[in-house]
Amino acid sequence: MLDQAKTTAQTKMDKVIVGLGEELKKVRTGKAQVSMLDSIRVSYYGQLAPLNQVASVSTPDAKTFLIAPWESSVLKEIEQAIVKSDIGMAPINDGKVIRLKVPDLTEERRKDLAKQVKKIAEDSRVAVRLARRDANEEVKKALKDKVVSEDEAKKAEADIQKITDDSIKKIDQIADEKEKSILTI
Repeated sequence: MLDQAKTTAQTKMDKVIVGLGEELKKVRTGKAQVSMLDSIRVSYYGQLAPLNQVASVSTPDAKTFLIAPWESSVLKEIEQAIVKSDIGMAPINDGKVIRLKVPDLTEERRKDLAKQVKKIAEDSRVAVRLARRDANEEVKKALKDKVVSEDEAKKAEADIQKITDDSIKKIDQIADEKEKSILTI
């Protein structure tokens, strides 16, 4: 019973950390990252398809994207999809490939992005604490139903707190790394 509560809490907290990583990928730094273009959908034979399914997306250097469509007929649709998206980059079409230059971040924009990272990290910490609360409630219910002794319940709560502390430490570490990469010029 107590092991199940701890395992469930650990699983939930691990999912929060994975979700944090996915969420932080969407926060744009000054460097070109292929994940920045994940939200772009291209009209492809009447259907909206993700950009990476109709073209090869690469980053030849830290500030440039190179988009090479599988079929040259899709080039115009890709260009239109990029213009319509809110990524803030203008496509340069040379007839065969599309290049995107990542604009330099202003200091003000860097600070805004750092605040956004802090908010995302805080939301993750809250989710971890909610997982802890749920696990502690399971332990208290087991104690109330006299399924476990008081000593076992206290040990389980201490273990759950340790799992929580470790998860929050990981969240802080991930957020700090992202914040440093944003604030580094």
